[in-house]
Amino acid sequence: MKIRTHLESLPPYTPIEPFEVLSARLGRAPAQIIKLDANENPYGPLPAVREALGNLNFPHIYPDPESRALRKSLQEFTSVSAEYLLAGSGADELIDLLMRVLLEPGDCILSCPPTFGMYSFDAELNAARCIEVPRRTDFSLDMDSIRAAVNTYHPKLFFITSPNNPDGSVLDTKTIDALLELPTLIVLDEAYIEFADDKLGARLSRIREVASRENLIVLRTFSKWAGLAGLRIGYGAFPLWLMQTLWKSKQPYNVNVAASVAAQVSLAHADELAATVALLKSERERLFSALREISYLQPYPTQSNFILCRVIERDASELKTRLAQEHGIFVRYFNKPGLRDHIRISVGKPGDTDRLIQALKE
Repeated sequence: MKIRTHLESLPPYTPIEPFEVLSARLGRAPAQIIKLDANENPYGPLPAVREALGNLNFPHIYPDPESRALRKSLQEFTSVSAEYLLAGSGADELIDLLMRVLLEPGDCILSCPPTFGMYSFDAELNAARCIEVPRRTDFSLDMDSIRAAVNTYHPKLFFITSPNNPDGSVLDTKTIDALLELPTLIVLDEAYIEFADDKLGARLSRIREVASRENLIVLRTFSKWAGLAGLRIGYGAFPLWLMQTLWKSKQPYNVNVAASVAAQVSLAHADELAATVALLKSERERLFSALREISYLQPYPTQSNFILCRVIERDASELKTRLAQEHGIFVRYFNKPGLRDHIRISVGKPGDTDRLIQALKE
């Protein structure tokens, strides 16, 4: 027997390891580890969510395949009608689902690196090509090159992230409007939008425009702002012409009951989560100021829950390793085009910042 040919050369996606793996490797208790490598919310889920998870009524019953209760809550939160909304096992599942539904082998998607690596990974997984138009050195988009790539390759999907991962920059209104004029389906990934203004992203998000546009999809997640990364729950708003096929193509019970309940309770307590987000944004500013005082780091302005830093005149890989081994502090290291010798630091609690800055000084 033989696997599909295109999968033989598929490069593996490198995920971030969990506490218990890191703990065993370093010989440190989980409480001694500061995990700033995956943009997780260090405050975790709200107390009300933890209580609800401990009192699930029907964990032995298959979940609602249409996530009706969750979609109703999302309708109230986003002001988007539930008929446009689809929940998934993280936004990652929805990215893969879109490609499985829309791409034939050999088709193209477009992305603008440096950015989220799942776009190119899922494209290769689905036997498609990922055409990349690199961002400029300030992480802004090269619109002339994007238009040329669209005209040349005719991508079926264009994945764009705002705020972008890994630098945290937000696309301005004019740029997004220009993207929406392109003859392709725009997938706007707003995984970090809640950190970009003081209204949980409501003023910047384009999710309410999906109902009036045929070529716009907006993806969101509960992993970051709501502290539910371990439960894998995300959602998206999709044009109605696409929804019927998405319903037929997704896994029947793709959102488990624990994730659904956690998301609903989070939405019911959005004001409390907004306070947590405000704490992280305040800590982001303190961390940014402190990082600017480290002579060998150049932090980039960000509107997300992480800060990208260029490492100057020293080895970024060695820095990551020493932080982990000597201090139990984990950050993300990048060494690829557009990100040579860079680290990305998630915003943690004040104590995490203090220990990180002390370690960097040492």
